[in-house]
Amino acid sequence: MRKHGFLPKTLAGAAIAAFALTGCRDDGGGGGNGEDDAAGSGPGVSSDPCPDAVNEENGCITLGIITDLTDTFSAVAVPVTEAQEAFWQRVNEEGGIGGFDVQLVIADGEYDPQTTSQRYQEMRSDVLALAQALGSSQVMAILDDMRDDNVIAAPASWNSAWDFEPLIVESGANYCFEAMNGVDWALGERGPIESVMAIGYPTDFGEDAAYGAETAAEANAVEFTQITTPTGQDNQAEAISQVVQNDPDLIVITAGPTETATIVAGAAAEGWQGTAVGSSPTWNPGLLQSDAAPVLEERYFHASPWGPWDYESAGHEAMQEALGDVTPNFAYVMGWAWSYPMLAVLEHAAEMEGGITRENVVAAAEELEEVDYEGILPPEAGLRAGDPNETAYRASVINRVTADAPGGTEMEQDLTVGPTAESYDYSGPCAALD
Repeated sequence: MRKHGFLPKTLAGAAIAAFALTGCRDDGGGGGNGEDDAAGSGPGVSSDPCPDAVNEENGCITLGIITDLTDTFSAVAVPVTEAQEAFWQRVNEEGGIGGFDVQLVIADGEYDPQTTSQRYQEMRSDVLALAQALGSSQVMAILDDMRDDNVIAAPASWNSAWDFEPLIVESGANYCFEAMNGVDWALGERGPIESVMAIGYPTDFGEDAAYGAETAAEANAVEFTQITTPTGQDNQAEAISQVVQNDPDLIVITAGPTETATIVAGAAAEGWQGTAVGSSPTWNPGLLQSDAAPVLEERYFHASPWGPWDYESAGHEAMQEALGDVTPNFAYVMGWAWSYPMLAVLEHAAEMEGGITRENVVAAAEELEEVDYEGILPPEAGLRAGDPNETAYRASVINRVTADAPGGTEMEQDLTVGPTAESYDYSGPCAALD
């Protein structure tokens, strides 16, 4: 069985910049099961079975994954991708979609917009859609090409811009609402709090959460400051210094797990006594093996779009069964949950005239009204049709670090929409994107 921290064969091979697709190329024909061309056609759709097909009589859908196997978020992205492999394997084992099995083509974008764009160029003629595209700036780098190609993507990020982009099928509350909910929760549970500081990367990832934290601080008449910090464990001295000097009661961090632990533990070692709430990507159970673990257990809380590893839902149970003997990790839940909207879109497209084509997949995404997350999220969390101010999902979970909990966290507060997020007029993305 696969173990967290080791690349399975599919991921190890994908870490090489060049890759090749074998079989399952579009032949211009339709779907499997001997059906006519109306079953689906075009890039990423073939009447031939997938290599190592579960259902030999089915055709093949190819979905791309552009992730981070070697850089800033690799410790998160590897289990995310493993979970997505398991998700689509389960779909195939249950018969596939409209006469097709699904195969994944995995490439390493190295958490870099330019490299992500290069990886997309290499696969753009061969995939129906992107089952994962990791990073906000990275997705923005390929979005114009996706528009040209009629390709949708499930992002491995929670940027508020995705609520306004028809080619994106997301899951869970965005960084902006998550930060609002984190501040509102901390004000009620970790007070008194009279000052809030947002710390994040100088990118739309960091800016989106900072905007939400500032909005919640202003709504509660709390002092707010913001600083940015670069990637890298050894580059956090300035952020630590700013926390110690300003002494905020609450810091909202939007960075990687290593930077988060370094900032929280470093500031605490110099006398800071406040609370930290981290955005979704800030947690990794490997931090429990670091010197920062005691401080994280005491004062760091993980805001997330859904419950942790041992959350009680049919979706969590299915994920655990499909993954088998792995070390519990919240990142697995991320990859599994992110896959449901793509499944719903493909199932809808299969029922449309012409079957599964890029054009029908785009149309199906725009018409999406609900998604069966098997209890990980409510069905309405998948609503894409309509005004984002009315449809965007705004609830978040708050977790605390607990060393003996599966995955290292346990739920402190279940899915809740705080007063700031509930009343926010969502007329556009929270932070302007370049």
